[in-house]
Amino acid sequence: MNPYVLAILLSSLGLGTTLTFASSHWLLAWMGLEINTLAIAPLMAQHHHPRAVEATTKYFLTQATAAAMILFASTTNAWMTGEWSINDLSNPIANTMFMAALALKIGLAPVHFWMPEVLQGLDLLTGLILSTWQKLAPFALIVQTAQNIDPLLLTLLGITSTLVGGWGGLNQTQLRKILAYSSIAHMGWMIIVIQYAPQLTLIALGTYIIMTSAAFLTLKMSLTTKISTLTTTWSKNPVLASTTALVLLSLGGLPPLTGFMPKWMILQELTKQDLPIIATAMALAALISLYFYLRLCYAMTLTVSPNTTNSTTPWRTQTTQTSLPLALSITATLGLLPMTPTILMLTT
Repeated sequence: MNPYVLAILLSSLGLGTTLTFASSHWLLAWMGLEINTLAIAPLMAQHHHPRAVEATTKYFLTQATAAAMILFASTTNAWMTGEWSINDLSNPIANTMFMAALALKIGLAPVHFWMPEVLQGLDLLTGLILSTWQKLAPFALIVQTAQNIDPLLLTLLGITSTLVGGWGGLNQTQLRKILAYSSIAHMGWMIIVIQYAPQLTLIALGTYIIMTSAAFLTLKMSLTTKISTLTTTWSKNPVLASTTALVLLSLGGLPPLTGFMPKWMILQELTKQDLPIIATAMALAALISLYFYLRLCYAMTLTVSPNTTNSTTPWRTQTTQTSLPLALSITATLGLLPMTPTILMLTT
């Protein structure tokens, strides 16, 4: 892709998200979401592969549907209340419609079906943008309006997403689909606590972005998109293979890694709110997710010689990827747990 075109598209992505962040008016927020969608579409289709074009079409249709629902919900709210302000979302019909639209935007269950299919058709870097940056603008709107939305709806979306994210990833062999289901499960954790402690949602979103960046960048470095090729990474880059295993365990939420921090604080908040059954359900759903992360770790670090694999062992080729973002994201993914009190103090 032409570097000037790439620069325009990336700056448009930044502009769309910033516009949604800064807006207090529904039309401005909607405009930011639309700029975001239109800017990422050429990035998704840049390889001209039929799968990439199909993924772009699916993504555009779902995002356009969600944007139309947001516009309809905000117009309904303005018609009923006479207000276009984001914070003044008092009409229950508009509330529910708006939450459904944003759930479709970020891929919450039960409207998650586009997410694994779209991510599977993209290259790893565009998939990284879709899994991290594209979640920010819708989440900004959810955080602003969470207090007006029905708590039962938020709880159902959260529990369903963590369960679907766990169950869906169990029988996958494609790493991008596994990361898509991982994303759905993490979104569920963020949504479940947003009505009680929005700052915990922001902490969970931040750690999710760091961990997902580390996962995508390590897969990009080792050029793997399937579990079968993952089994040969130890011969190509042993150090990277061992750190990737730790990154996956961090995504699963095992202590003493960074991924444990948001899960720990969210479960603590749910028990404080006198919701032990929901907290137990979330913890059990996290165990299902942990299983497929462990499956990847097993394939990567324990299927070494003398076990046989069907994949050809790759050459130790030099990569052109810069290693600084990878090193920073891996360090943050593995070592932020001792910083928990500081992070809590900064966000509250």
